[in-house]
Amino acid sequence: MLIEWQHRVGNQRDWVWRGWQTRYTYIRNASQNPEATPIILLHGFGASIGHWRQNLEVFSQQHTVYALDMLGWGASEKAPVNYSVHMWAEQVYDFWKAFIRKPVVIIGNSLGSLVSITAASAYPDMVQGLVMMSLPDPSLEQEAIPPFLRPTVLTIKNFVASPLFLKPLFYFLRQPGVLRRWAAIAYANPEAITDELIDIFASPAQDRGSVRAFTALFKASIGANFSPSVKAILPNLNVPMLLIWGNKDRFVPPSLAPIFAQYNSKLEILNLDNIGHCPHDESPEEINPIILDWISKSCKQPVPVAQNSPADTEGYVNE
Repeated sequence: MLIEWQHRVGNQRDWVWRGWQTRYTYIRNASQNPEATPIILLHGFGASIGHWRQNLEVFSQQHTVYALDMLGWGASEKAPVNYSVHMWAEQVYDFWKAFIRKPVVIIGNSLGSLVSITAASAYPDMVQGLVMMSLPDPSLEQEAIPPFLRPTVLTIKNFVASPLFLKPLFYFLRQPGVLRRWAAIAYANPEAITDELIDIFASPAQDRGSVRAFTALFKASIGANFSPSVKAILPNLNVPMLLIWGNKDRFVPPSLAPIFAQYNSKLEILNLDNIGHCPHDESPEEINPIILDWISKSCKQPVPVAQNSPADTEGYVNE
């Protein structure tokens, strides 16, 4: 039986990617405008399709919109693989080739922003524009550590990444009460932290293989090859970009925004007052029209559909 938020996220389906079951959803463009740019939504660390429940239907009034549970998250399989931002970018690209095949706007939050910018760099034929909300850059953390301290930091990270430490940590973190306290850090507005939101975060942690996936994800996230450098990618991108940042983001410092803006003149910065790490969910009534207006102004040029595009099967799972 579907719980309430699942009725608001479109037509959920499963898609097998590299042998792993993954979950996606879509809602077709209500305006039926063939020139409307499709949208792909990418969630952040620990989130899923459900985190877009307040955005999908609004965006679909003007665009066909898709949302993915990246491998290891949400209702996608908790696979024992070597996770990385590059791997998720490959998943997004393969999904695009299977179901869309025309340039899209990718909208990401946090980790999803990092995957978005990586995908745009690796697969420029896929992307017509980027909207990012809070953009982490793990390479900056490494740069901030003095060289003489890096061996010590590496030793600490290796200890923390031990299964003996991570398994009990996982069982602790997946408790609804703990997740609620985590959300209180991520969100500036306490009223946005609902039972529904906690359920979206907590339910995937009960899935088979979730402990194993959490261990693999955590170990990967502290590794040197987990993510590319945002500063290295930005100068090479040639698409419109909007970077939205809440000034009360306590996970990724908003002070990074003007630094990133120095690397590409196409990057627009929008700072929001009294909003935290997840603007799209904390203040959808403000964010949704901002994003739609930006897409209509910055990504409005019609783009021809690729040859042999399966338009009549768009959004349906390959058998």
